[in-house]
Amino acid sequence: MRILLVEPYFGGSHRAWASGFAEHSSHQVLLVTHEARFWKWRMQGGHVTLAAEARKLLREEPADVVLASSMLDLAAFLGAARDVVGDASVALYMHENQLTYPMVEGESLDLAYPMKQWVGMAVADRVFFNSGFHRDEWFTALPGMLKQFPDYTHTRLVPQVAAKSEILPVGVDLRRLDGEPAAHPAPPLVLWNHRWEHDKNPAEFFAALDLLAADGMEFRVALAGESFRNVPEEFDAARERLGERVVHFGYADQEGYVELVRKADVVVSTAHHEFFGVAVVEAIYAGAFPVLPDRLSYPELLPARVHDQCLYQDFDGLVDRLRWALSSPDDAGAVARELHPELARFDWRVLAPAYDEVLDGLAS
Repeated sequence: MRILLVEPYFGGSHRAWASGFAEHSSHQVLLVTHEARFWKWRMQGGHVTLAAEARKLLREEPADVVLASSMLDLAAFLGAARDVVGDASVALYMHENQLTYPMVEGESLDLAYPMKQWVGMAVADRVFFNSGFHRDEWFTALPGMLKQFPDYTHTRLVPQVAAKSEILPVGVDLRRLDGEPAAHPAPPLVLWNHRWEHDKNPAEFFAALDLLAADGMEFRVALAGESFRNVPEEFDAARERLGERVVHFGYADQEGYVELVRKADVVVSTAHHEFFGVAVVEAIYAGAFPVLPDRLSYPELLPARVHDQCLYQDFDGLVDRLRWALSSPDDAGAVARELHPELARFDWRVLAPAYDEVLDGLAS
């Protein structure tokens, strides 16, 4: 089977997803991509140039399935590529959505972008969400958006689109984290491996570390993750306060990142926003004890039996769980080792066959 995978924003987690599936699928996956820049322009006009690229790939032999990411104006793409897409089945993969994604301070919601995603869902044969939380949040917010329009509001279509939507987690290349157990010297290493942006709520993370440092807790900190032009000021300030505790600061290349993740004792999230959580999956699989908020997609990642140990409700809960993990590294490490096989279900070796199966069914 030939699968045309269209990714207008080919970078970061989107790139890892597209490349990972292409590498691990039993089918022929043809990638049509643009660079990960100018996301609004990708959603506004990317369909024209991506259709031209698809035309080159499909001139001799058509695709059986079109698998598009959520950064594509799918309806417009299908119109622009109608001569080569033909009767191919169409699936839309929702990495994120522009309706419930947190706004940057000072910005207001532009309904043009979530509407492109909604219309894409309406015309697709199948819609995949990366988590149950993401699916539920979208369909909860969707009617409110549609009711803002004057007539023919599409609200009657919502149950139909919900019925053709299902959960298909992000595949992760966890195999690169395998190997002999890494050394974990004292004091314990706390890892931040999220984007350096306000929606990841770094202020709360650093407030917890400051409190524990003031109490005399021994720990080291690795501040990894991708940063952009507007880095929250909390990072530089925290680096100065924490001093020699900070053993890594800034983006890590792939080799350095793998080393950090495998050496981490604790991984922490304080995020206000997370549709899936690739970084957390990687760290837990590699052996870090998770301290995560009891919200967003995080409860889905962990078995219910460890929720009380790992998930917190408020700032005090964050501090308590982090304090326990730092003061009881052997016990926290035992929980982390117990979670390793649980997180293996997100590896491409497991998920690629699941993707193949659902796309086989769609094509037939």
